[in-house]
Amino acid sequence: MAKKYTSKIGGQAVIEGVMMRGERSMATAVRDEKGNIVVESRYIKPVSERPKSHRIPFVRGVFNFFDSMAMGVKTLMRSGEVFEGDVEPGKVEKWFAKKLKINIYDIMMVFSVILGVALAIGLFFFLPLLIITPIKGAVAKSFGDGANNLWYVSVLYALLEGVIRIIIFVLYIALTTLMKTVKRTYMYHGAEHKTISCYEHGLELTVENVQSMSTVHDRCGTTFMFIIMLVSIIVFSIVGIFEPYLASLGVWKNVILFASRIILLPIIMGISYEMLKTMAKYDNILVKILKFPGLALQKLTTKQPDDSMVECAITAFKTVMEMDADPTLPEQRFDTKKSYEKVRKEIKAMLKGVDESDIDWIFCEVTGVKRSELCDLTHIRQMEYEKAVEYAQKRKTGMPLWRVFGKVDFYGSDIKIDENVLCPRPETEYLVEKATSIVKTGDRVLDLCSGSGCIAVAIAMKSDCEVVASDISEKALEVARKNAENNGVGDKLEFVQSDVFENIEGVFDVIVSNPPYIPSKEIAKLDKEVKDFDPLIALDGGEDGLNFYREIAKNAPRYIADEGYLLLEVGIGQAQEVVKLLDGEFSCEVIKDLQGVDRIISAKKTKRETV
Repeated sequence: MAKKYTSKIGGQAVIEGVMMRGERSMATAVRDEKGNIVVESRYIKPVSERPKSHRIPFVRGVFNFFDSMAMGVKTLMRSGEVFEGDVEPGKVEKWFAKKLKINIYDIMMVFSVILGVALAIGLFFFLPLLIITPIKGAVAKSFGDGANNLWYVSVLYALLEGVIRIIIFVLYIALTTLMKTVKRTYMYHGAEHKTISCYEHGLELTVENVQSMSTVHDRCGTTFMFIIMLVSIIVFSIVGIFEPYLASLGVWKNVILFASRIILLPIIMGISYEMLKTMAKYDNILVKILKFPGLALQKLTTKQPDDSMVECAITAFKTVMEMDADPTLPEQRFDTKKSYEKVRKEIKAMLKGVDESDIDWIFCEVTGVKRSELCDLTHIRQMEYEKAVEYAQKRKTGMPLWRVFGKVDFYGSDIKIDENVLCPRPETEYLVEKATSIVKTGDRVLDLCSGSGCIAVAIAMKSDCEVVASDISEKALEVARKNAENNGVGDKLEFVQSDVFENIEGVFDVIVSNPPYIPSKEIAKLDKEVKDFDPLIALDGGEDGLNFYREIAKNAPRYIADEGYLLLEVGIGQAQEVVKLLDGEFSCEVIKDLQGVDRIISAKKTKRETV
């Protein structure tokens, strides 16, 4: 027998797309409503790593059948979501999810598989037997009951039953071609076959090369189903030989015959699978004769695809090839649509008791729209939905909204934050505003206790000067460096790891600082959003909150040029105490914030008289 080359990639047509399955991965390429090809891919367990029972000849076919069916149903459902969006869960779905921790859609998938198998058994196995039963009655009426007890007559009945089964199967497929949606699916089925054939012929996967291939393929599921029909004729004919021995059982005879159609089905599947695998490997006269009916039937289940369908099939095929070759490649998911109204209700339920404006900001962040535009939203993408849920779960823990987002808008700059840095507050913008009104081109500026670098970055963006950002935490400086680069001022900033002035060199025209100023005993009384999520090192200012101001007041005069400025942010009630610390070296101005709180101290260094 002459062998021929076959690939290990199979496929399936889905709604407006094609699924391809390789040794270690599968990928589905679908055209969305805008005509773009979107891809969903994931890794699967290779045959070699599956249980031994799944690899036994004549047994593996049964496992393969149900596995492929389950995967096929799931893929069909996923491809449909690209167009239809989400479905609001009903009371039953919600009950399953809440009480039993079961995803109703997983149940639906299992149910669909069971229903599909039940329909196939009923339509293609029980129905032919039901049709045969009155024929047996007519024969018994004409020739006597004994006529049906002859083994060769029983075999003839089995053969007739098989013919009826094939006729029903062919009619079923023929009727489905009348449906527009199914017809388009059959066109994608043709694209799938053509693409696999093109690869197996050693040709480059181009639309032109793929279109030159036939729409039929040896390893098609349609051929597999037809082989099952043929094998069932043989198996049930053998059962027919023993049927006369069941005559004395009366009505139980028919029960046993019906039961045999189910009991013997796994055997039929196992034999059919091995036949399909063998026939796909060889190409001789006997094989051609055996597979001819199945290939002919594919003329109904495959149609000539257009070029756009072929492009989908090629995309899915190439994705599988790449993922099989490189298991480090990331999986992909369809970015399907969900109802904004329904998702908002879901998020609102998650954040019960949280200010609804926070919900607005979450949707603004994930969709990129302004708050004023949220009312115009009808749908959001799947990835946006997943991000919104992720943010809501974090916000539910008490995490401040901007820390949830991992970024904050600060004085016109986009500042990234993490657990190593303080989240910038709006009041700190007063410090920047004062600094930018003072600094001149060429000035040298020092930002002490820089943290996220928000002050240093904002000053560098708004002025043409040299800025040094210092902090005791190297992790905080890493965040500051990234913020400087992200805002386009990386070349204007220098970063120094220093405990206040410990590693600072040179003289500066302006020194700015928002140091830790919370008294140690007050930290436990802070809001949860502060004490649980801001780093302690950025909050604790010592027993009275003034430790850093003492250090700065003591050493700053050595690092500030004459008539230079020291700009400090202070906590509530601390302004006058800090002014006292600076008395003698600086002339001070206290600046209030919008709430009327003494927030910023602008201290100008007194010019020293020369003798």
